[in-house]
Amino acid sequence: MAQLQKISPQQAKILIDKGAVLVDIREADERARASISGSAHMPLSRIENYKSAPAATGQVIVYHCKTGNRTSVNAAKLQEKALC
Repeated sequence: MAQLQKISPQQAKILIDKGAVLVDIREADERARASISGSAHMPLSRIENYKSAPAATGQVIVYHCKTGNRTSVNAAKLQEKALC
């Protein structure tokens, strides 16, 4: 089972260019101010409501938030959603 890894924005772009799915875990008000085109939205506060991250089986998922802190702190929850 692959573990979540902290990556740089440059590494994220390379993965996305190769077909990875970008998932924004910020809240709706944050996303309304700025978002990355083509990213899926899965707010962390409602993560339990999602069966899985919006990706096809075998696709790499790149989670992002504002600073990376929420992603790091909630890695176990995000890992669970990536494997569903």
